[in-house]
Amino acid sequence: MDRSEKQELITSLHETLKGAELVVVTRQSGLTVAEVTDLRSRMRAAGAGYRVTKNRLARRALEGTKFTGLSTLLTGPTALAYSKDPVSAAKVATTFAKDNDKLTIVGGVMGDQVLDPDGIQALASLPSLNELRAMLIGMLQTPATRIASVLQAPAGQLARVFNAYATKEGGAS
Repeated sequence: MDRSEKQELITSLHETLKGAELVVVTRQSGLTVAEVTDLRSRMRAAGAGYRVTKNRLARRALEGTKFTGLSTLLTGPTALAYSKDPVSAAKVATTFAKDNDKLTIVGGVMGDQVLDPDGIQALASLPSLNELRAMLIGMLQTPATRIASVLQAPAGQLARVFNAYATKEGGAS
């Protein structure tokens, strides 16, 4: 890799990280190409990304971003998982790490706060942005459904009373 290719990689990673809300540092030792490909596809499906880079290049890409606190975590065979959603990269990384002991979570940064592996685990247990939206919509729809059923109940009771009178009078004739 020559100097211009390295600079392109640094610039590309820097631009990607500027738009991210969460970066998770993982240590991968012994992952096969198929396993890394599987992890990348899971990340893409969750709206996140996963990048294996040289630590020196990653440190240079982190300069000027809110993730400069990650520089101390970049030792050994590491990779960066990142996402715009502050939960999805952590969820996918921790789920994959549970299934595969070759991947360990070193730490991460959300906003300006550096997180340890326990912090990433706690973050992964939170619902994602889409799950929160679904819960909010469900909570908003519940009162409307209850109001509609309460308003329909008297009309239904009135119809049953009329039906009872009609069947009573029909049986008496």
